[in-house]
Amino acid sequence: MNDYYVTTLAAERLRKVYDIAPPRVRQYLHAETNHVAQKIRPGNFILDLGCGYGRIFPSLARSAGSVVGIDTSLESILLGQGMFGQIPNCAFAQMNAVRLGFHDKMFDVVICIQNGISAFHVHQRDLIRESFRVTKPGGTILFSSYCEKFWEDRLMWFQLQSDAGLLGEIDREKTHNGTIVCKDGFVATTVSPDQFELLTQGLDADVRVVEVDGSSCFCEIIPR
Repeated sequence: MNDYYVTTLAAERLRKVYDIAPPRVRQYLHAETNHVAQKIRPGNFILDLGCGYGRIFPSLARSAGSVVGIDTSLESILLGQGMFGQIPNCAFAQMNAVRLGFHDKMFDVVICIQNGISAFHVHQRDLIRESFRVTKPGGTILFSSYCEKFWEDRLMWFQLQSDAGLLGEIDREKTHNGTIVCKDGFVATTVSPDQFELLTQGLDADVRVVEVDGSSCFCEIIPR
């Protein structure tokens, strides 16, 4: 299902996912964006992996020198260009996050939030190492996943998406322990703090995992 965000949850359909989010989910989304914004320094060069239609571009652009968002969905990128193309320090590119078309050590901050590390359905260690490759020493890489305690709110949000026809019917027998399974084949997993620690082993970096808002688990990687 690695093309789900190209064929099914893209552009206006992806935008609707956020439009129907209940208050507790909106709080989670706001908290993630705030956490990322606090890591940005004036003039920083930012890479947003899986940017969709650029939902968080306005928040990033306030402090950053420039922001590049990449996504596999051309449809989402075109929507984003229409919505945020007037922001002078932001740009979109269609690209695969495990095969980035950028030189080594280009970016000050690389972000992959809202469980992109699972949603992309790519080899997670490859995703982290490619992000590491394009980040400057002393820069910051931010990956996030969902906290266990956010499970009921997350499941409610996915049920709303299913009810709206944005996702397939949720398979309640197979949905448990942080994994949501839909009958159309869509699967949404999570990455735990212990898994983040395993995935980052061997990197020449300082790594810490922090909880934000009781909803997000952030893995923060600082290349040495």
